[in-house]
Amino acid sequence: MSINFEFKDFPKLETERFILRKGIVDDCKDIFALYSDEKVVKYLPLTLFASVDDALHELNWYDKIFKEQTGLRWVIEEAKTKKVIGTCGYLNYEKEHNRIEIGYDLKPEHWGKGIMQEALSKIIHFAFTSMGINKIEAKIEPENNSSIRLLEKLNFSQEGVLRQHELEKGKYVDLAIFSILKSEYQEI
Repeated sequence: MSINFEFKDFPKLETERFILRKGIVDDCKDIFALYSDEKVVKYLPLTLFASVDDALHELNWYDKIFKEQTGLRWVIEEAKTKKVIGTCGYLNYEKEHNRIEIGYDLKPEHWGKGIMQEALSKIIHFAFTSMGINKIEAKIEPENNSSIRLLEKLNFSQEGVLRQHELEKGKYVDLAIFSILKSEYQEI
């Protein structure tokens, strides 16, 4: 198994319309705008951001998971406008099992435009070809139909439902678990 990614330099990836890169302090206003939107955090284990400081803490967390080699989180920057409109990446990296969990979010005004499919296709390719990943998982609240449709377009399969798996915002939530295996992956 060829692994050429070692968590030394943060990988910058490009798609036709976007640059996927490391978040920086200058992104704080865009990250605040993202996570202070109720529509964005509805299905996330986050509370609404109240200040730009919350965005700075989020970016610090991105740095932390990278340094600990437990995840990577890219900001999604529009190539033309240089605005950050979302994030995507991985967490809960289990190197001994070559397994990782995917996550993503996008400003609502950009929903339904194929943006996340474009971004996730790039990072999925990266995980399978550069990180030696065998399985990518996603945990989605079963009511999050848009996210489920996206995963299905990316050839993820539902494995089951983890009942009352997490306590989020004062209530227990079920999580549907989806995955794609390297053997099932076909570049889109």
